[in-house]
Amino acid sequence: MNRLAIAAVLLSALGGPAAAQQAATMSFFVTSESGPDGANFGGLSGADAFCQRLAAAAGAGAKTWRAYLSAQAAGGQPAVNARDRIGNGPWVNAKGETVARNLDDLHADPAINKQTALTEKGAMVNGRGDTPNQHDILTRSTPEGRAPAGEADMTCGNWTRGGEGAAIVGHHDRIGLRDDAPSKSWNSSHPSRGCSAPALAASGGAGRLYCFAAN
Repeated sequence: MNRLAIAAVLLSALGGPAAAQQAATMSFFVTSESGPDGANFGGLSGADAFCQRLAAAAGAGAKTWRAYLSAQAAGGQPAVNARDRIGNGPWVNAKGETVARNLDDLHADPAINKQTALTEKGAMVNGRGDTPNQHDILTRSTPEGRAPAGEADMTCGNWTRGGEGAAIVGHHDRIGLRDDAPSKSWNSSHPSRGCSAPALAASGGAGRLYCFAAN
C-alpha cells in the first residue's frame, strides 16, 4: 500500500479531513472512559498516561497530555497543583470551541459546560438529569486549581486507591443540587462517597478526568 492509500485509510478511520483537523487542534477533553480501578490511576503519571492513550486513539497523540489533578504532600514529596501541570492555554475541545484562553480564564469563568466539556471523540458526557448522572470529574483541587492545605486525604491516596477514601470532584455541566458556587464549579464541588467505581457512581460520577494539552 502506497503513502496516499495509507493516508486515505487513516483519514477515513478518523472521520475524514475535518475530523483530522479537529484532532490536530483539540487541547482539552473529558475522558470517554472511566478509570481502570475507580480513582486508582497509579498516581499522577498513570493518570497522564491514561489521557495520553485516549488522545492518541483520537489522533491527537503528538501533544503532551496531562490529567487535571492535584496531589497532596505525602512521603516527603511536596503538593502538586493541577493548574501547574497543564501549560498556559488556550484550550479548545474536539469541535474547536475555546473553553479557556489561559490559566486565569480557566479558573475564573471558563466556557466549560455540558455542551463544551466533550470527550476526545467529540461526544457529550451525561450530566445531572441524565441516567446515569456522570457529571462528577475527579480533580482534588480548589477553585483556583491548587492542592488544598491540610492532612485530610481527598485524593484517594494521590490517585493510587480504588477502595476506601474520597476525592474532590467538579461538575462538568456546572449544575448541582443547589444554586451555589460549589454546585456550579467545574473543578471543586464536593467530596466523592469513596474511591471505588461503585462509590464514584453513587456520588454522580464514573471516575472520569479532565485532560489538557500542556504544549
